[in-house]
Amino acid sequence: MRRHLQWNIKQLTASYAEGQLSPRRLTELALEDAKNLKTLNAFVRLTPEKALQAAEDSLKRYQNKKPKGTLDGVTIAIKDNFCTEGIPTTCASKMLQDFVPPYDATVCSRLKKAGAVLLGKTNMDQFAMGAGTVDSLYGPTKNIWSEELDGDRWRIAGGSSGGSASAVAAGICYAAIGSDTGGSTRNPASYCGVVGLKPTYGLLSRHGLIPLVNSMDVPGIFARSISDCVDVLNTVAGPDTFDSTTIRKPYKNLTLPEIDQINLSTVRIGIPKEYHCEGLSPEVLETWSKVADLLECAGASVRQVSLPNTAASIFVYSILNQCEVASNMARYDGIEYGHRASDERSTEQLYAQSRAEGFNEVVKTRILTGNFFLLRKNYDHYFEKALRVRRLIAEDFLKVFVASQEDDRVDILLTPTTLTDAPLYKDFAGLTNRDQCAVQDFCTQPANMAGIPAVSIPIRLSQSGLPLSLQLMSNSLNEQLLLTVARWIEAQVEFDSLQHRLNLQSTL
Repeated sequence: MRRHLQWNIKQLTASYAEGQLSPRRLTELALEDAKNLKTLNAFVRLTPEKALQAAEDSLKRYQNKKPKGTLDGVTIAIKDNFCTEGIPTTCASKMLQDFVPPYDATVCSRLKKAGAVLLGKTNMDQFAMGAGTVDSLYGPTKNIWSEELDGDRWRIAGGSSGGSASAVAAGICYAAIGSDTGGSTRNPASYCGVVGLKPTYGLLSRHGLIPLVNSMDVPGIFARSISDCVDVLNTVAGPDTFDSTTIRKPYKNLTLPEIDQINLSTVRIGIPKEYHCEGLSPEVLETWSKVADLLECAGASVRQVSLPNTAASIFVYSILNQCEVASNMARYDGIEYGHRASDERSTEQLYAQSRAEGFNEVVKTRILTGNFFLLRKNYDHYFEKALRVRRLIAEDFLKVFVASQEDDRVDILLTPTTLTDAPLYKDFAGLTNRDQCAVQDFCTQPANMAGIPAVSIPIRLSQSGLPLSLQLMSNSLNEQLLLTVARWIEAQVEFDSLQHRLNLQSTL
């Protein structure tokens, strides 16, 4: 048994300081695990030389009693749409398969500065357009909780950050960075049984994150516990001169209270009735009800609230997503950078052929649809109207979080993360990308349109032995309360994110 698999980040770094385990040895074990669990397809690229050098540097700091901080020597993986200096960043696409950034994304540079060991780049849906990590140049990522990893009975890891979620769930790394545009961190976190945090929009810098939807993209964090998630958040959050959308006031590190010090008697929990929707499985509904009862028994005030524009939310998200995709993908012309076709009969032919070869069908469909919505004759009817409804969706959240009457106000919203446990790949692949996202993102994408923080936490296993998770949402910049309540729930349910990995231990 590898003892370190049961440790959290603070216990790991304490073991470094005491000489029980070295960062180099941990990194060697992580790289070994990544190779032994290659069938998961969590990584598109490992960087062993850089990782081992970072681990060696960390070891020297611990030997000199001068570690850089909480994450010094901690293994972390990065989604393949974050720029990494000297390491290919492909967005799992042919268009960028040869792109090697000359700089690090701010999130990556802050992790490096903190002494973290970056193991490599993780798999994703091409350009983050998906809900399953199945539309990748490198093939689909598998969920370690699957009944079997070979054959046709394996489960999807969720998307679009499925590689990052799978790497954490498999115990390969202690944390991972993903991106979240409509649930792309929380969705795979739910399916893989780990914690997935989408912070307030602007709390983390988007500099170096290859954009999908600029107005909704947020770097996300995967970890096996809320405390580990907070350790990573405290390292990467804060203003950034390279990103004008970051919140300008200085970031104050979060500190979680001890479990016995958490008092829920003043916390008001809202249960949005609109999230009890078509397709919600009985097991998820039961889990939702049980946790609500658990909170109420602990002294929290739990009541039903209404977010009336939720029903329109998925359609608004789809329109705005495709409009911004059409704009963002225009930069890939095969001339300045990106895949370049050999057809040079004309500039127009070069553009067309480069994009035809460089993008998959999902990306091309969204580009075409987005440009259709943005045509002059359609602009007011689709794009402008979607923007107006987006404002109404954001106001729905504001009304329940900042209600004029205290009796109408809540602090936290409790909802499902996904409507079911992780589906079989063969069932998921039979749906169109639009239908996949419409079902899988229903509960998650409203938080992105409102810019509020949300976290997915695993609760229990379904009858199929797969993780079931719930989502907590709160008002902007209210991560302290959000994660405190999440930490309390986590302590009550005692979900073991590594249970399935430990069952496979004998195979490693």
